[in-house]
Amino acid sequence: MPLLFHEHIESDIELGVWDITEDEHWFLHQLLLYPGELRQLSLIKGAKRLEWLAVRHLVHEMSGRNKRGAFLKDEYGKPYLENSVYHVSISHSEGMAAAVGSILNNGVDIQKIVTKLEAVAMRVMRPEELSCIDEATRLEHLHVLWGAKECLYKAYGRKQLDFRQHILIDPFTYQKAGGSCTGTVRKASFEMHFNLNYRIEKGDYMLVYAIEVTK
Repeated sequence: MPLLFHEHIESDIELGVWDITEDEHWFLHQLLLYPGELRQLSLIKGAKRLEWLAVRHLVHEMSGRNKRGAFLKDEYGKPYLENSVYHVSISHSEGMAAAVGSILNNGVDIQKIVTKLEAVAMRVMRPEELSCIDEATRLEHLHVLWGAKECLYKAYGRKQLDFRQHILIDPFTYQKAGGSCTGTVRKASFEMHFNLNYRIEKGDYMLVYAIEVTK
């Protein structure tokens, strides 16, 4: 069972990462999916099926429940754990799955560090977000920025956000050992503020998670 880690960051914030080495049959045997979940899975093709299963197994492991709760989506497509007060966010990328849970709005993103992300990321970054990038760590910094925007999009949870216009990441200095930054979702008069943390896992995966600031 390659649970890479399950951390209680604070009393009401949990973070976990699963290194996927199992096959689809193993997860199906462990999960015993509910009808709504089976309908979701039937729409997924290829390798994404395995990642979909793995992240749900991770959420169950983190929940500490004996009986697994159904992991479904609301009307906006935001995932939630049935009969839980926790907000749950999930992510998966090329053999890794991540989840964060908290009573506060949150988001998580894990991405394998690849050069092709730069072209995509540059289209949704504002000049001030790019202003503090050190060329020596440009690719890693861009992955943090991209992951941070993904996290805030998930935390908002109601879609209809423009990554460049509505999701703002404050300038920060990238730290190779891992670090933090702040960000805001701003749309018309609506605002949400977040603290974000990032670090590299297994050498080439960027993990970012966000927790809403409510005070």
